[in-house]
Amino acid sequence: MQVIVYDPTREIARCAEKVLAPDSHDLTSVSSLRRLPAALTASAPDDALIARVSRADDGLKIAECLRSSGFPGTTVLIVSHPDQVGIERRLGLSRTESFEPSPMLVERLLEKLAGGEAAAAAVPRPPSRREPATFHGLVGRSKQILDVFARIEKAAAGDANVCIYGESGTGKELIARALHAISNRRNGPLVTFDCTTVPEGLAESQLFGHVRGAFTGAIEHRDGVFSQANNGTLFIDELCELSPTLQAKLLRVIQSREYVKVGGNKPISTNIRLVTATNKDPKQAVDAGTFRADLYYRVAVVMIRVPPLRERREDIPMLIEHFLMRYAAAYKKPVRGVQPSAMERMTNLPWPGNVRQLENFLAQAVVLMDRDMLTERDLFVEDAPPVATVSPSAMQFEPGLPLREVERRHILSTLQRAHGNRTEAAKQLGISVRCLQYKLKAYAQGAKGPSMPDPVDADVVSRPAAQNQILAV
Repeated sequence: MQVIVYDPTREIARCAEKVLAPDSHDLTSVSSLRRLPAALTASAPDDALIARVSRADDGLKIAECLRSSGFPGTTVLIVSHPDQVGIERRLGLSRTESFEPSPMLVERLLEKLAGGEAAAAAVPRPPSRREPATFHGLVGRSKQILDVFARIEKAAAGDANVCIYGESGTGKELIARALHAISNRRNGPLVTFDCTTVPEGLAESQLFGHVRGAFTGAIEHRDGVFSQANNGTLFIDELCELSPTLQAKLLRVIQSREYVKVGGNKPISTNIRLVTATNKDPKQAVDAGTFRADLYYRVAVVMIRVPPLRERREDIPMLIEHFLMRYAAAYKKPVRGVQPSAMERMTNLPWPGNVRQLENFLAQAVVLMDRDMLTERDLFVEDAPPVATVSPSAMQFEPGLPLREVERRHILSTLQRAHGNRTEAAKQLGISVRCLQYKLKAYAQGAKGPSMPDPVDADVVSRPAAQNQILAV
């Protein structure tokens, strides 16, 4: 069996050289598209082409080489972006997968090829329920996540509004991107609006735009996200955080397909596919009176619930391998795999920050590890700075207590209630994550008495303390 590798960077070829047995495969490395046809012409049916595609133009050229040479073997495309529309059209594929080159990836692909499986480039069929699946950046093989993949495919075929809900860090934005990438609007824009990052006073202008002079500082006309997403997909994240006033205005836009800029009086038509997300169950928000029932029924035509990582533990080993390969390539570390005991320990951890927390932990582990295997030694960091703890009884604010101490106790109590998730704690406290990190650092430096491990930041792995908290459970 001959393996032809096309990669201008030769990174995949170097990975293949590490895993190929000299007596089982012949390796031909091609770094120029001009030389690829000659390599393909002299091929046999059991040969394989592994090609790296960084741009859609390269994909089209590779497709031409395959057609003109009549290449009879199996083709595997390693693409840099999940939405390779040009390649899809030329090869008749429904979607493509995105991989990060690494020895582990190449070894897995070669095992498939040696076993006679059609690892034909870019998923020409739905994910198998028995095999690991990678779907537009989403990784897993559990029944729960494969059900999500199937629901995405069904929802993408139409144009109905979709509401995605699940805990923070479960991959809701990736699902929104997958919906757009395989929908009939994929040639249009995908625009994201996060309700938690825009002050309430500016949210209406960000959504609908404004005319010059509409308010102080409005020195020119500005388009909002509804205009920017026209003929494409608008993704509104953390929908349940919208104020009641904006909920009413959003409802009118969905019903009439028209909006008016702030300070304007001319209705503007909009043609968007609306995808929303929230870390709360929107039906419960309706029952609690914080979200409009009529808006709920408009945005939740199709509901997609994203299961937390604790409900699909069988996916954790594959996620670990996926992120380990990604960051080994990104940081140019010669990582071969994970020690079984380390894999078992990580699989059994709670991961309250879900996939995002797992990814950030592995990114940090790859940076810090000094060997080619991730072992249990890499799951601990001994020099993590302590953060003072607060017992429930200490939350009684006696008269005369300094305000700084009141603030310290309140912040640490909120952090404990959020299970160490700094992003969630900062949201509850009404401050930024950066501000919370600064205060925790100050408390750690001035702590006296008992201490606890530094709590996990589910969004940003900023220092070894996060690793210590994850694996000290």
